[in-house]
Amino acid sequence: MSSNALPTSGRPVKTVGLHIGEIVPGVAKVDPIIVADKITRTFGGLKAVDVEHLEIPRGAITALIGPNGAGKTTLFNLLTGFDKPDTGTWMFEGRSLSGVPAFRVSRRGLVRTFQLTKALGLLTVMENMKLGARRQLGEFPLLNLIPWVWRGQDNAIQERAHEILTRFKLDAKSADYAAGLSGGQRKLLEMARALMSDPTLVMLDEPMAGVNPALTQSLLDHILDLKTQGMTVLFVEHDMQMVSHIADWVVVMAEGRVVAEGPPDIVMKNPAVIDAYLGAHIDVDLGVVTGRVNEKGEQL
Repeated sequence: MSSNALPTSGRPVKTVGLHIGEIVPGVAKVDPIIVADKITRTFGGLKAVDVEHLEIPRGAITALIGPNGAGKTTLFNLLTGFDKPDTGTWMFEGRSLSGVPAFRVSRRGLVRTFQLTKALGLLTVMENMKLGARRQLGEFPLLNLIPWVWRGQDNAIQERAHEILTRFKLDAKSADYAAGLSGGQRKLLEMARALMSDPTLVMLDEPMAGVNPALTQSLLDHILDLKTQGMTVLFVEHDMQMVSHIADWVVVMAEGRVVAEGPPDIVMKNPAVIDAYLGAHIDVDLGVVTGRVNEKGEQL
């Protein structure tokens, strides 16, 4: 696989060589961090998720795309223990996550953010950050009565939280209540809090939804930084221009199923993808519609 560093031009270097064999839905990966098989979830008579086989490559940024109602967030909920499938199994780092509750999934190194942020508004930004740290001695019923036992760890957690907030340019807000943050700042806080648990895989559900354009580039940079720091990223997004810019691999869902996957430049030209997004406009280049290229096929 290629280097994860960013070039001097500011555009990310894509990780390549992620798959084995022909690029089809469910294609095997060289080093998968998640392997899912026969996952289904039905609500009433609607099959929201029907994934036969899916592998997520390690050390790369994978985008999960598809029209509204495709099953993307439901799949996120299933993989992270926030919902239970009707059928199916999935492995993370070679260990089964089937039936594992969400808090234990997080402890294993798989953390997620939400489309609607879950920052605790009546806690300060710093207090929200400290909640993300694992194995805090002060959380144990008896030890929390003995401050000298947990005080040193608590100071170290606060120092780490401050370092991450500084990186996300939220350090000046550390004493403010999270309820007072803008929508974009709450997205940044949720991503920053996820890093407090030292995750291996970060799953972001529509990180750009509702974000002021002024903060969009900052969020993009932080997603790229996760990869540079050795983490794997899986994110849901509708902005195809953003997906084309930062994703190494793209998985496309429609009506609960994986209909296509591959590098962004290949996926954007896949008829199944164009049909899923554009319906009758299947003859229109998806790159033109999203503003990625002009009508001559030139990069914008």
